Amino acid sequence: MVISSTTPDYDQNLHSTFASRYVRTSLPRFKMPDQPIPKDAAYQIINDELMLDGNPRLNLASFVTTWMEPECDKLIMSSLNKNYVDMDEYPVTTELQNRCVNMIAHLFNAPVGENDTAVGVGTVGSSEAIMLAGLAFKRKWQEKRKSEGKTYQNPNIVTGSNVQVCWEKFARYFEVDLKMVNLKEDYYVMDPVKAVEMVDENTICVAAILGSTMTGEFEDVKLLNELLMNKNKETGWNTPIHVDAASGGFVAPFLYPDLEWDFRLPLVKSINVSGHKYGLVYAGVGWVVWRTKEDLPDELVFHINYLGSDQPTFTLNFSKGSSQIIAQYYQFIRLGFEGYKDVMTNCNENARVVKEGLENTGRFNIISKDIGVPLVAFSLKDSSRYTVFDISESLRRFGWIVPAYTMPPDAQHISVLRVVIREDFSHSLADRLIADIVKVVNEMEAAKSTDNTSDNTRNTPDGEASEHSKREMQLGISKYWRRFVHGNKTSSVC
Repeated sequence: MVISSTTPDYDQNLHSTFASRYVRTSLPRFKMPDQPIPKDAAYQIINDELMLDGNPRLNLASFVTTWMEPECDKLIMSSLNKNYVDMDEYPVTTELQNRCVNMIAHLFNAPVGENDTAVGVGTVGSSEAIMLAGLAFKRKWQEKRKSEGKTYQNPNIVTGSNVQVCWEKFARYFEVDLKMVNLKEDYYVMDPVKAVEMVDENTICVAAILGSTMTGEFEDVKLLNELLMNKNKETGWNTPIHVDAASGGFVAPFLYPDLEWDFRLPLVKSINVSGHKYGLVYAGVGWVVWRTKEDLPDELVFHINYLGSDQPTFTLNFSKGSSQIIAQYYQFIRLGFEGYKDVMTNCNENARVVKEGLENTGRFNIISKDIGVPLVAFSLKDSSRYTVFDISESLRRFGWIVPAYTMPPDAQHISVLRVVIREDFSHSLADRLIADIVKVVNEMEAAKSTDNTSDNTRNTPDGEASEHSKREMQLGISKYWRRFVHGNKTSSVC
């Protein structure tokens, strides 16, 4: 859901030059027009506005897939009118979802026999998947507490402060306390020792992240499992682990097959993964898989029959498109294990190119680790003259969207830039990005050097503005218009 607001001082009407041959009057911006307009006029009006969006392939802030093969695009377009939830009407689509669930379960080493069916479901993304997994943990914990005659009003989850915001949403929406292990400088993931220390009898699960949003680093799930098993043995509790593998779930099995983070560890009861990240599908698909049927309480699964037959459903929403499920199945059978391995290897290689390029400038510290999601997180060695936020802002004029942000508590004094490497980010684009970063940094250093000159050198003898003053004026105008445009866009919280 998007929370929207309007800006009262903005022009309330839409104008289109090319569409004016069809539309002689402007269209209201926030109200439905009284009369229809020609289809090509409607298309042109919208297309003109969308031109001001950024280029998705140059959006290095996002983990989400921005390119798929034309054959898969055709499958997506042909299935846009299929409602995923109508299993009786579209049984083949349902079968493809079940195949995907089983493929993912085997990839994550779930204890599924050759003739067994894995337990899992497709979602609109990892946020929904985490909500479902969290609900399962909460219900299992409540049932256990009730059977023991104990209170069940104060459940909590232990995780690191580097978690994605969807965990905070789950905690707030479903009344679960979130106990966070704070980070520290040079250690930007959850410390398993501190996490286990925070576990108590009301902890419904410990959430570990395979691929931190901040740095791409994998948390040590194996050590967490060992420490938690010891604590469970000492206390008689049975605190489980959920692995948030939204980013790393389709990376680790192919690049680091010997890394133990999944259902090979006995306390890992559920795993979520984003199909629209390194699963290589456009935005709108995620997955959650449970270790066994017993880890998903039956009372959370609804059965409906008003679409034609008895249909089990465990989702937060109901109707949604089938195209992303079909696209995921296409990628699985099109690429296979070796194909995914090749894609992830290429992403890793391009991340190495970016990392080495940044190191060669001598201006940056690399924060991300070599083992993790293919991305490069880096900070400035010297932020006294300009900041990572200045670099991020300046790179936009070349079309690059490179986010700058502060780290979570207790490392919030560290500010970093992050470059996410996706399948469609090539070696040549990596070289171009480094060249543009160097250009931006050199320009800011030159501008800062000019700042340090005396005021009487800022203007020429005849009173004309210096080059430095012109640059300052241009930068000020650019920033003003960017703030103006962003300030008048529809704001949203997602």
